[in-house]
Amino acid sequence: MQLPTIPKFDRLTKAHKFSAAGIAAAGVGVLAITGVTGTSGTAQASGKAAESVAERARAAAAEQHAAHAAHVAHRKVLAKQHAAHVAHQAVVRERQAQERARKAADEARRQERQAANRSHERKALVPQQRQENSRSAPRAAAPQAPAAPSGTPQQMAQQIIGDAAQFQCFSSIVMHESTWNPYAVNPSSGAYGLVQALPGAKMASAGADWRTNPATQIKWGLDYMNERYGSPCGAWSFWQANHWY
Repeated sequence: MQLPTIPKFDRLTKAHKFSAAGIAAAGVGVLAITGVTGTSGTAQASGKAAESVAERARAAAAEQHAAHAAHVAHRKVLAKQHAAHVAHQAVVRERQAQERARKAADEARRQERQAANRSHERKALVPQQRQENSRSAPRAAAPQAPAAPSGTPQQMAQQIIGDAAQFQCFSSIVMHESTWNPYAVNPSSGAYGLVQALPGAKMASAGADWRTNPATQIKWGLDYMNERYGSPCGAWSFWQANHWY
C-alpha cells in the first residue's frame, strides 16, 4: 500500500519526518485491524447460516423417514385386513357348499319316500279277489335268480340301478372319478375302481371279485351313495359342491 504524500515533506526536519511516518504506520495498522475484525464477523455469520441449513435438512430427513415408516405400517395393516377378508370368504363359501349338499340330499330322500309311498298305494289297490286267486292257484316253481348284469360297465350300472335319473347321477360321478375304468388307480391316494373306493378292499363287502368285476364295484358304490347321501343324486350334488364324495 502506498503511503499518502505529505506536502512539503522534504522540508521537514528529521524528527518531524519520523513523527509523520509513525502516524502513517499507525493508520495503516488501524485499517488492518479493522479489516481483520470485519472478516471474522462475516465468517461467524456464514457458519451460523450453514448450521441452520444443516439443521433444517436433518429435520426434513427425519420427517421423511417418519412418513415412510407410517406408510409401511399402513400397508401391513391393509395386508392383514385383506388376508382376514379372504379367509372369511373361504369359510362362507365352504358353509354355502355344505348347505347346498345337505339340501340336495334332503330333496333326494324326500323324492325317494314319495316314490315308495306311491308304490305302496298302488299295491294296496290290487283287488282282494286277485290276491285270493293268486293264493288258490297252484304253486309255480320258485323263480330263478335274476340274471347277472352283462354288457359294458355303463350297461351293468343301468341294469343294477334301474331308475334313469339315479343312473345319470351315478354315471356323472363315475365319469369324473374313473372315466368308467374298473381298473383305475389313483397314484396319490390308492383309490381303486369305477367309484374310486378308498381303500379298494372296502368293496370286498360286495364280492370277492371286486378287483375285476365292474358289477361288484357298482353294487358297492350304489350302497355307499345310498347310505351316505341318500341316493346317487344326493352324492352327485355333494360332489358338484366339493369335487369329492
